Amino acid sequence: MPAKKKTAKKKATKKKVTKKTTKKTVVKKKVAKKKVAKKAVAKKKATKKAPAKKAVAKKSSVKKTTSSKSKGSATGVDMHGLTPYQEKRGEDYMNEPQIAHFRELLLAWKRELMQEVDKTVHHMRDEAANFPDPNDRASQESEFAMELRTRDRERKLIKKIEESINNLDSGEYGYCDVCGVEIGVQRLEARPTASQCIDCKTLDEIRERSSKL
Repeated sequence: MPAKKKTAKKKATKKKVTKKTTKKTVVKKKVAKKKVAKKAVAKKKATKKAPAKKAVAKKSSVKKTTSSKSKGSATGVDMHGLTPYQEKRGEDYMNEPQIAHFRELLLAWKRELMQEVDKTVHHMRDEAANFPDPNDRASQESEFAMELRTRDRERKLIKKIEESINNLDSGEYGYCDVCGVEIGVQRLEARPTASQCIDCKTLDEIRERSSKL
């Protein structure tokens, strides 16, 4: 009888051990499942972060293209098809290369404006028609009036360009009409018909504003 009890106790302990081992395996399985779940969450986060990086890369590429465009406009060809004059150290103001550059710039600008005037005249001749509808006639007249106003401004600009060319011939180009100071190559590149330095021009603008008030 005591031997049977011992064997029964051993079997009970074996069952407890097997239960413990099964519990441990279950816990291990749960831990493994948690690790798998964590890995899946990490993969999802990685996939979500990836397109954001691509978007940032696209934005940076756009910034690079815009910066390259701005650099090209600053150092490239201007609107009249000529490269800006690059000043050299120690060179005299309004020397022969500078005079030749600004003469070419003014003549190219004058040619462009004359071409625009001719285009407007031909356009008005070709498009001129007696529309039966009064609304169509009114829209055509307003369009022609706008074109004539712009061409009138361009004719005045052509006169200023011719005055600047005459100043180049007489040696007065590039100097302020008010104080006689050098206007500067950079200012003349921005506005070749400038006849005043930046200080005298700002004073004139201040006087105009005060007189209007």
